[in-house]
Amino acid sequence: MEVVTVKRKFQIVIPQHIRDQVRVEVGDLLEASVEDGKITFTPKTLIDRRLAEALQDLKQGRTHGPYSTAAQALRALDTRAKRAARKRPR
Repeated sequence: MEVVTVKRKFQIVIPQHIRDQVRVEVGDLLEASVEDGKITFTPKTLIDRRLAEALQDLKQGRTHGPYSTAAQALRALDTRAKRAARKRPR
């Protein structure tokens, strides 16, 4: 167990062997929480809003296909892109 010091601006240094174990690097995001009087930091990643919406659509069954070939999937995407382009105001 490592003991760390809380610095003047409430900063702490995570010991290197702990950073290495969880692969935390400069710029990474950590979620801070309190559990039973203990401070816990959990590494987190941000998910783009559109990706999060797409995952929600997938969970709710709002999908396209299935397609027999990649060419069919590309044609369907091309058709949708053309329709969307026509709907956009110029």
